Amino acid sequence: MAKILIIDDEAGILNLMTKLCRQQGHDVVPVQTGREGLTALDKENPDLMIVDLLIGDMTGIEIIEYSQENHPETQVIMVTGHGTIETAVEAMRLGAFDYLTKPFELADLQRTVELGLQQKGKPKQTEIAGNSGFDLAVAPSELIGQSPKMKAIFEIINKIADSDSPVLLEGEFGSGKQMVARSLHNTSERNSAPFKVLQCSALPENLLEAELFGSVGSRGETIFSRAMGGTVLLEEIHMLPLRLQSQLESYLEEINSRRMTGALPNHMDVRFIASSAKPLEECIEKGTFREDLFYKLSVIPIAVPPLRGRAEDIPLLAEYFLKRHAERTGTPIQEVDKYAHRLLEGYSWPGNVGELQNAMERACSFSEKNRIRPVDLPPKVAQKVEITDEDEKTTHHLPIGSKLTEYIKKQEKMFIRETLKYNGGSREKTASMLGVSIATLYRKMGLKLERDKILG
Repeated sequence: MAKILIIDDEAGILNLMTKLCRQQGHDVVPVQTGREGLTALDKENPDLMIVDLLIGDMTGIEIIEYSQENHPETQVIMVTGHGTIETAVEAMRLGAFDYLTKPFELADLQRTVELGLQQKGKPKQTEIAGNSGFDLAVAPSELIGQSPKMKAIFEIINKIADSDSPVLLEGEFGSGKQMVARSLHNTSERNSAPFKVLQCSALPENLLEAELFGSVGSRGETIFSRAMGGTVLLEEIHMLPLRLQSQLESYLEEINSRRMTGALPNHMDVRFIASSAKPLEECIEKGTFREDLFYKLSVIPIAVPPLRGRAEDIPLLAEYFLKRHAERTGTPIQEVDKYAHRLLEGYSWPGNVGELQNAMERACSFSEKNRIRPVDLPPKVAQKVEITDEDEKTTHHLPIGSKLTEYIKKQEKMFIRETLKYNGGSREKTASMLGVSIATLYRKMGLKLERDKILG
């Protein structure tokens, strides 16, 4: 649970945003004037602030400037009308995480809030985190993991850190693609220069074009010129309109040509990283992404695994989030009991790392005596489906959110056992009756052990 300050002088919109954020489980402080907002900002020190651009007694830009100076850890989301988009971009340049244009969809607000909270408190300098029996000294900053898949990513980052080749990160929403990009930047020789992020799905097409290639009145400023010498991450690149994809492909071609001739101007000297929650090759087949741009962006592809694909990292990440919560709140570090640990490791985490972070935040709010129990976890993490095995008189539990294949596997095993029992333990008859090979029975059941148990 996070603390959110909302500043908007329109009572209806203020109430709507407040209600939605509270439904997400957050502690919300709503105010209608800028002065009240500054007072609440100092008193509450919120995790995230949502502020309207035009409030009445002062502007949202003034509030953002005050927040960045006095509360730099507070993430800021600007809310603005269609006619003030340029000012919203200025807010982002001052340090706002993102902005929403009125009228906005409730799902967009929810998603932007969660993204902002995920970014809160992330270190900007290289550091080493984690232990749990795994030496993370070789791991790039901000990345935590001990699974083989994460170790492989650590190795790739350390090998390519100082290369200028574009990198394409593909993985599910919330899997940590931005953390991989930041780690790549922080590990590189460019780490003293800016790291800039542009969310291709968050801006209208005209503003995206201005951010990428400049516009009249922008004095030639683009996200690339502001990241000069550093790194640019183009998030959700699959959402970039086709017209802008063509311009970006030409821009990358120009950079490659100038770099080869040694005539690369400073404003083009950036490292390109793109990320996508959808496989770009599938987008190419559907005609929504340019193949030539894909090949320019994917010189070094990195597949970022979902959390369920690296379950070994769940305890390590949970420990990290608990430490961060303790540091932020000045409270003792919570411990997770063994039963809660089993639930954390058994859940499929469809929301990936962000969902785990929110779950630990909630658990800390509900825990007693600095100990997290199953009852403190979100209901969907703790809730299970029971599958009764009448033959063994046992009950198997599958967490809600488990893959359908896991449920089918349990049921399949029990059905094969019953068929084997019906055939007096004969694996040949059982395989014939089920229409599978004996080798398949061995693979699915560990047949020798199961057969001995039934016939004994």
